[in-house]
Amino acid sequence: MKNACFTLLTALTVTLALPAAAMAGCYADYKAKQDDPLRLHYGVAQINDACDAAGAKAELTPRLAAEGWTLLNVLSVFGDDGLDQRKDSAGKYYLRF
Repeated sequence: MKNACFTLLTALTVTLALPAAAMAGCYADYKAKQDDPLRLHYGVAQINDACDAAGAKAELTPRLAAEGWTLLNVLSVFGDDGLDQRKDSAGKYYLRF
């Protein structure tokens, strides 16, 4: 009985912890350009798929292209803890795409 209660309690704890882990954000900062005339911007975007540079590139390329921008590169991929320090630098491109 004691083992069954411990197992049940452990399973419940893991189940309750999963939504918190799933809600952890994934973001990327990137550089993009438009031609004619040349315009550049630095931005921060939320990433919904794979939380790595390749996943960010795959997700950002069509998002930016829909607005006439070309992704130049993904600088980094980070979690919620990196958002505040990049907000001022990204300006109007902070979580825009």
